[in-house]
Formats: sequence, structure tokens, C-alpha cells
Amino acid sequence: MMSAFKVDATLTKDGMLTLSDLPFHAGDSVEVIIVPRAIEFPSNGYPLRGKVLHYERPTEPVAENDWEAQQ
Repeated sequence: MMSAFKVDATLTKDGMLTLSDLPFHAGDSVEVIIVPRAIEFPSNGYPLRGKVLHYERPTEPVAENDWEAQQ
């Protein structure tokens, strides 16, 4: 007996999913759980590398006047 079988599939129409070539036989009882695929992020560890071309005044304070301690 197989404990689990994973297959990746894409819906062809809203609410319609077709699976084929499963390792089960006619009459077998199976449980179906549908989970949306997680968004995959780049696996390079640096997803923002190469995205920013330059910073303008990168060390300048931001919202300095909004701090209560400064007043």
C-alpha cells in the first residue's frame, strides 16, 4: 500500500481538474486533498540582487521630524 502519491496539475477550467496515469486501480478508495502551489522565490539567497541601481543619499535620516525625542 502506498502512503501518499504527489502529482502536480493545472486546472483547465475554473473548478475542473483532470488527473491521469495515477498508480491506483478502478474501485480503489482514495482521499484527495487540493493545496495551491506556493509561490517560488529565487533560490540564490539574494532575491533583490541586481534590482536597485543606486540610492540617493543612502545615509540621510528618514522622517527625522516625526520622532518625539527630537522635539
